[in-house]
Amino acid sequence: MGRVPTLLVEHAGLVPAALLLVVLGCAGAGWVARARPRALRRLTGLALVPVLGLTLAPDDRGRVHARCEVAFALPSPGSVELLANVALFVPVAVFAVLLLRRPLPVVAVGSLLSAGIEGVQALATGLGRSCTTNDWAMNTLGAVLGVVAGVAVLRVGRVAPEG
Repeated sequence: MGRVPTLLVEHAGLVPAALLLVVLGCAGAGWVARARPRALRRLTGLALVPVLGLTLAPDDRGRVHARCEVAFALPSPGSVELLANVALFVPVAVFAVLLLRRPLPVVAVGSLLSAGIEGVQALATGLGRSCTTNDWAMNTLGAVLGVVAGVAVLRVGRVAPEG
């Protein structure tokens, strides 16, 4: 994936700042597109591309048999993979809540999408992917953060005059 993921792994302290930039960047893009349903549909669709690509593409690390585990760990500032799983679902949730204006269904669908991805990873062992409840929990947390950011944009948009 290139330089940015390597940079974040080498400097794990930057991960929270990167997550904050994802949230703020999506909120900013959502602010600009908030009154344009077509743009919000496109942004939501584009945000799904990395979700599906990064979670369902075959793993190139040579694992033949994926494993699944039940685990739960709280993210910490240096936990690159956990926070990356959070960040992955933020854009989809921000744009979806701005489009649909229904926060709870967006969180529910985000959580179900993540559970479905983990299920595919468990069943399609040829992908070489590992499934874990931790990924599902962090993806769901990302959906919640995205919804919170989207709702904030909606609320600020109601107060601020249209320009």
